[in-house]
Amino acid sequence: MAKTQKPPAKVPTKDAQTAPYLSIIVPLLDEEESLGELYAQILAATKPLAKPVEMIFVDDGSTDKSFSILAELHAKDPRVKVIRFRRNFGKSAALSVGFREARGEYVVTMDADLQDDPGEIPSLIEMLQQGYDLVSGWKQKRHDPISKTIPSRIANSVTAIMTGIPIHDMNCGLKAYRKEVVKGIIVYGELHRYIPALAHWAGFRVGEKVVNHHPRKYGHTKFGIGRFSRGFLDLLTVLFTTRYIRRPLHLFGVWGIFSFIIGVFIDGYLSVEWFLGRTSLSNRPLFLLGFLFIIIGVQFVSFGLLGEMINRQQQDESTYSIREIIR
Repeated sequence: MAKTQKPPAKVPTKDAQTAPYLSIIVPLLDEEESLGELYAQILAATKPLAKPVEMIFVDDGSTDKSFSILAELHAKDPRVKVIRFRRNFGKSAALSVGFREARGEYVVTMDADLQDDPGEIPSLIEMLQQGYDLVSGWKQKRHDPISKTIPSRIANSVTAIMTGIPIHDMNCGLKAYRKEVVKGIIVYGELHRYIPALAHWAGFRVGEKVVNHHPRKYGHTKFGIGRFSRGFLDLLTVLFTTRYIRRPLHLFGVWGIFSFIIGVFIDGYLSVEWFLGRTSLSNRPLFLLGFLFIIIGVQFVSFGLLGEMINRQQQDESTYSIREIIR
């Protein structure tokens, strides 16, 4: 009688054996003076963790010596990974590539200008271990010029009101994530400003922590005043693609009904006045305005219905996010 052989035990792959505990993603643009110091600070901050760490630097089209400095760091420390873009594609693209390459159980993002404090990393990870999926830094005491802080506070207040998420500093570069968050959200364009909102609407638990913020030590900021106008447009994109992409009629229909009711009220009032002989409709521009509101209302509702029809044809599993499966 032939003996039944047991299947060989599975041997962990090399990638699984060396998978880091923490991935630190640093997008950068022309930060040659700060990179060596930042690297040293990250090492000092993560040493108490006593866990494997990888550092992913994404060079977003630097024209200075940033890449050569990073190449030297990689030659001395294989934990340093360097991704170099052919040109400047923006922070969202840099973060998206970093998210794709990250292998750690936990992921931390931070800016390369030394204003974010690597010393906050252990406490951010501690909050993740308490049950949060994403922890966003809050630069409560901010060391930036007024031309940057005041518009930023206004933008954060508007964002909190429109999204319903009580985050004081949505665009803080210092954030900590569980791995499933960075693998489960899509960042493009300039949507990096609203990652907490994207994660929240995907079903992840989002928290906030006050973090240290330092004055810029080298160079100058890469962001101009134009980012706030672009940021508002991106906020509209986030609101539509997260709240209404699967129910467009709820957006267009509400405004359509509102416009239709206004038009009917205006024309109904003028029609009663005409019927009683108190006015003439031929010389009342308000009557035409009422018709305009009615037409706009019908069009908005039509847009919503067309969106619902298109959405019905494209239903798939990506309409929800699974947190856990027990088999």
